[in-house]
Amino acid sequence: MNAVTFTALPGLPEIHAGHDLARLIVDAAASAEVAPRAFDVLIIAQKIVSKAEGRTVDLRTVEPSALALELAGKTGKDARLVEVILSESREVVRAVPNVLIVRHRLGYVLANAGVDRSNVPSDEHENVLLLPVHPDASAAQLRQELMQRWRSPFGVIISDSFGRAWRNGVVNVALGAAGLPALVDRRGERDRHGRALDVTEVALADAIAAGAALVMGEANEGTPVVIARGVTWSAPETPAAALLRPKEKDLFQ
Repeated sequence: MNAVTFTALPGLPEIHAGHDLARLIVDAAASAEVAPRAFDVLIIAQKIVSKAEGRTVDLRTVEPSALALELAGKTGKDARLVEVILSESREVVRAVPNVLIVRHRLGYVLANAGVDRSNVPSDEHENVLLLPVHPDASAAQLRQELMQRWRSPFGVIISDSFGRAWRNGVVNVALGAAGLPALVDRRGERDRHGRALDVTEVALADAIAAGAALVMGEANEGTPVVIARGVTWSAPETPAAALLRPKEKDLFQ
């Protein structure tokens, strides 16, 4: 029988800019007496990667543009927050009360360009958190640093929660990936009845990220790193960027 398990890693502290995230993950794993094996996948929440990389903006330092003020009026959002969202975006897709959908500079179509306030300490500041500059590069760097401590070949996914067209609720997806095929092309293979698969591509990294969310949580669980065990693959490594549908093929816009 095939089985995949997801185990949340306890004991990670609050992450701040400049923290050695790889070392903190290794220390937490050692305290929990766990370590990744070959073909395991470490799923790491985007928030702690962004925090370690210093991707915070204090809204008190932001001067809204005319466009930000206009969109703030349409959406009811803080104009300073809208300005930060615009700075991370290529274009505005939809602006209605309480909703601002944009095409992120990396190609994602999502609410608020991924700019978020949840689980972001503020103190005397009004901080918001941005996505990593290059999530695939961040995943590759973390994997390289982690493999200096753990020798088994494993994959790394940086995940975040996204809404989906025509469906309520959020599901974790892969923003960055390294050491595994984020997208598996099965076109040309045969089904059980011998028919050739014409269009089937499997979003493996998204599927793993979604499963990890069941134990990672979305609120105050405090478990932003999960180890997935039991996933196997034979396809070559591909980055999470391969999961992005080109704009010219975006039938929902």
